[in-house]
Amino acid sequence: MPHSRFEVLLLGGLLALAPALLPPCAQAQPEQAAKEYTPHIGQSGKDVVWVPTPQPLVERMLDMAKLTARDIHYDLGSGDGRTVITAAKRGATSFGVEFNPDMVVLSQRAAAREGVTGKATFIHGDIFQTDFSKATVVTLYLLPSLNVKLRPTLLRMKPGTRVVSHAFDMDDWKPDQTADVEGSKAFLWIVPARIEGTWRWNAAGPAARPIEITLKQHYQQLDGTAHVGEKAAQLRDLKLDGDQITFSVFESATAHTDYTARVNGNSMTGTMKHSGAETKWSATRSTQ
Repeated sequence: MPHSRFEVLLLGGLLALAPALLPPCAQAQPEQAAKEYTPHIGQSGKDVVWVPTPQPLVERMLDMAKLTARDIHYDLGSGDGRTVITAAKRGATSFGVEFNPDMVVLSQRAAAREGVTGKATFIHGDIFQTDFSKATVVTLYLLPSLNVKLRPTLLRMKPGTRVVSHAFDMDDWKPDQTADVEGSKAFLWIVPARIEGTWRWNAAGPAARPIEITLKQHYQQLDGTAHVGEKAAQLRDLKLDGDQITFSVFESATAHTDYTARVNGNSMTGTMKHSGAETKWSATRSTQ
């Protein structure tokens, strides 16, 4: 049946009023969808362009760090949040530091979709102005110059902190481990204790003699000399892993003692093994 002019005008008016008659949430959804931020590879950031780390490499980097639910993880330059979300899914308390506020919002939405909002936190900030000293694991994908700029801060962190970088190294701070995943590289460093200096203790037993070692340090690489009593000895098999050190003191080709210790400031405490017998020992640092 043909509509009257009045009915046509009424229908047109109702259609014009329809958006106003809808609930506010129904109006907002299309508008929000239209405005949702979508990043693109190669877009400019504060210090670098954004290129996401492939997910298989994210998984490998966290494996290299031996990330567990006990860890506090920081991703410096967290981009779309994938590394933070992956760490949170593994149970870690994870933080992302990102300079682009749109990326922060995007990451928060992604974390909510993945159900890890309580474990994944995104900070809008500058990585060079943000305190991440409580981290036990740090991940990053930055240019070599930025890695070197961050290096002094990383080296001041608690010994044993694990640092993993996608693609780029730390110049003369050599990595403890390197991995290659589908043509992309990852590097792992373990923050070393500061152990350079002269350490002294007394050998156990009835023939106790003072022992002294002097260590030189280049990051986790060690070299040094040893004396047992008044005689020079050989210091061999030096290895520093975070705050744990192992070495051997050779008084002769056949007589040696193996040491293992944990370093805490100016003291180290652990066990020594000589002629099959193992005992506790400790040393103090007299000079640095």
